[in-house]
Amino acid sequence: MGIYLNPGNSNFKEAVNAAIYVDKTMMIASIELLAKQDNKYICVSRPRRFGKTIAGNMISAYYSKGCNSRELFAPFKIAKDPCFGDKLNKLNVIKLDMNSEYQNTVKKNELIKRITKEIKAEMIKEFPDSGILEDDSLGQSILRVYSATGETFVIIMDEYDVLVREKVSQELFGEYLSFLNGLFKSDTIRPAISLAYLTGILPVVRDKIQSKLNNFEEYTILDAGELAEFIGFTSEEVIELCREHGISYEDCKRWYDGYRQHGFEIYNPESVVKCIKKREYGSFWGKTSTYEAIAERIRANFEGVKEDVISMIAGENVDVNITRFMNTMDSFFTKSDIFTYLIHLGYLAYNREDKTCRIPNKEVRQEWFNAIETESEYKETNKIINASKNLLMDTISGDEEAVAKALDVSHIHVTSNRSYNNEDALQSAIYLAYIYALNEYTVIKEMTAGKGFADVVFIPFKPNRPAMIIELKRNSCTESALEQIKDKKYFDSLQHYKGQLLFVGINYDEKEKTHTCRIERFEA
Repeated sequence: MGIYLNPGNSNFKEAVNAAIYVDKTMMIASIELLAKQDNKYICVSRPRRFGKTIAGNMISAYYSKGCNSRELFAPFKIAKDPCFGDKLNKLNVIKLDMNSEYQNTVKKNELIKRITKEIKAEMIKEFPDSGILEDDSLGQSILRVYSATGETFVIIMDEYDVLVREKVSQELFGEYLSFLNGLFKSDTIRPAISLAYLTGILPVVRDKIQSKLNNFEEYTILDAGELAEFIGFTSEEVIELCREHGISYEDCKRWYDGYRQHGFEIYNPESVVKCIKKREYGSFWGKTSTYEAIAERIRANFEGVKEDVISMIAGENVDVNITRFMNTMDSFFTKSDIFTYLIHLGYLAYNREDKTCRIPNKEVRQEWFNAIETESEYKETNKIINASKNLLMDTISGDEEAVAKALDVSHIHVTSNRSYNNEDALQSAIYLAYIYALNEYTVIKEMTAGKGFADVVFIPFKPNRPAMIIELKRNSCTESALEQIKDKKYFDSLQHYKGQLLFVGINYDEKEKTHTCRIERFEA
């Protein structure tokens, strides 16, 4: 058992013995199936704290000759799969945590030389008759072992993209490209590799190292394919955890859900686990990173960034073109590049069906609030967010004039002169003005109700709050908005709700650029 070559299973043992562990071992069966299909080069990219490292430790514990993991895996799903045991602790594993190696190396420019030297020393000790030479690269050393013994290798590289994300010298970056090329690019070395498993935050860089890693199949947060359910918690897993630990699943969903992949709702494991341990809901994942990643990017002066950011903060989806971003830290040329980058970091979620992005949940929305709080361009947005609690209270108390004035302010700020009278702009202004309501209500837009679609329906999940139906009109009157709610029986959608009900009619006058409001109160 070595540090790099054929490591033990202590890291995975620590994970499975933790107070909360979710069985993801069937990922091994999926990887085995992929390998049989000649897809043994795999790159998995996800945001921080989504379980990439635990998965890497699991794969290492399964294949590594440096340990006996049969009993460790015995309680889990993989032990019942027909593939179990075929390669259990039968392969040579080389395992690298590139982030740890980079951070712990004092002389950064000697990083690749040091890693190569230390792994080769372990290989020479393990395979003394393989003929490894002093000036051999790591790839050449693997080939010599394979040629002499027929032994193959599993290479696991965690945080492979750290040298892309960090500002490193051109010399070090060039050495890293050569290192990757020697390990993965040559057809000569391919028979010696049983599996290559890379993880990172960013996908393969398309303009610098693509030629070195273009033989990898990528499983990203944009498209996780067959591995969608294995990195992150699924809704079924979170439901079971909440049931087991006496936590409200609905509250957990509001706080931490929002990443959808191939039919799976994916949750951030870090946040769910800390929520259960602390028995409270809060922004846990954000503390492992920084909202500066958001702030730095939204300062970019690309057309439409501010308007789209405000729309997303208000709870809307915006269009995004994910195909242009080159996955580097210096390839931001459009707002879509910025949003794609923030999707990879987890600050936005991507909808593959309609090619839009959005802020995924309450926890991440708080990071956006933090980011815009000190940004001068978003000063008025921040004021509207801070005033939204008062607006909700004014609506509940029936203060029609206060509601109308608040919407005037929101509408002016949310829209540009070109889109001021646009219906979507009016809706965005309403959603942003009522942003605080997300703390107490499930907000449903364009809800199927009665004989049509209600513009916005607020269903309370906190006690002592009335349900609300808001109907929007342009160049009409508030009375017609209220009549539409009644005539089309939008309240039928709330037939299971018992309590106070507010009908809110809002009219926007395009000529005067002002809003009027009427509120009627009922008992459901």
